[in-house]
Amino acid sequence: MVTRNPYSRGPMGGGFGLAGPIPRDVVILLGVLFVTFALRFFESTKIVPEVLELTSRTWRAGWVWQLATYPFIGVGGLLFLLDLLILFMFARDVYLGLYRKHFWRLILWSSIGAALVAVAVDALLHLAELRWSPEPYVIMQGQWILLAIMIAAFATAHRDATIYLMFILPIPAFWMLGVEIAFAFVAFLFTKDLPGFFGICAAVGLSYLYVRSNGSLRGGRRSLREMRLRLEKWWIERKLDRARRKRGFKVIPGDKGPNVRKGPWVN
Repeated sequence: MVTRNPYSRGPMGGGFGLAGPIPRDVVILLGVLFVTFALRFFESTKIVPEVLELTSRTWRAGWVWQLATYPFIGVGGLLFLLDLLILFMFARDVYLGLYRKHFWRLILWSSIGAALVAVAVDALLHLAELRWSPEPYVIMQGQWILLAIMIAAFATAHRDATIYLMFILPIPAFWMLGVEIAFAFVAFLFTKDLPGFFGICAAVGLSYLYVRSNGSLRGGRRSLREMRLRLEKWWIERKLDRARRKRGFKVIPGDKGPNVRKGPWVN
């Protein structure tokens, strides 16, 4: 996938693609995915990704750490490197718009929320004695959930951009939200992984809400950077409100106008 933005130079400081600054956090993320992917091919180390990826043990055996670790476990086959390339292009743009704190918050908010939805669906299917797939969560492991998150965040923040689907078909970036759901549904038809399908849908929705919640799309071209500033402003206001309530401060509105009588203490 490639994109053509409605501006010649993206507001992130480098635009979308392969050229421009390379955030260290994105490189670390890709490196972790590559290392955990490689660990699967050695008998002595394959236990590491097996313990960290999302499985039914999350709710059956209390392996709750899998809710947070599964996005960082590389999966797949020969197309793994292509997945990393596409993830790099989207993740770099998102990082340059959000910076470190909100970049990782986006990942954790969306991936953990998606995992909770998928685990709930898996548990309900088990209670109802319905087994749609012998191996749930297969379509939302590792870089696939990260791709869903990053593409959804990019599509929400840059809805007027043009993305070339499969490097050929030009479509509005905002349409990628629906395209992601369609791809997830096709993957569900092949795997019967209903928990994974609901997990991908939840990740797309949560990523959309994270970007959209502060109105960063009004005007069509506003970037993720504006959303980050709005989030920081909201967070500071909440901290000030909590401090004001804790210390018992009271705000007295000031009087205005020419008829205000000043007290004798006012010079």
